[in-house]
Amino acid sequence: MSSNNWHSGKTQIFWTCKALIDGRTISHKTEIREVRGWRLGSIIHRLKAELHWPILVEYRGPDNIAHYWLSKDAIVSELRFPQSAKALGVKGDAAQ
Repeated sequence: MSSNNWHSGKTQIFWTCKALIDGRTISHKTEIREVRGWRLGSIIHRLKAELHWPILVEYRGPDNIAHYWLSKDAIVSELRFPQSAKALGVKGDAAQ
């Protein structure tokens, strides 16, 4: 997979990966507030479909807002990362 095929900003992709490996539950509203992004659903789809991240989703509230989190069974060191978030997969860098 080429990073050129991602239509989301590199900051948004990095933020999404970091938030998930940090154990956060994130939604589109969280992404807008923190990184002014609009592509969370697309990023999640690509992480799941192309990189096989075990991301779970729950739709909440009357508007069925998607909330995403990484499965507790996920082993971060075994995840494949998109180019813009490769540093997160290097031991010791995820906490930065």
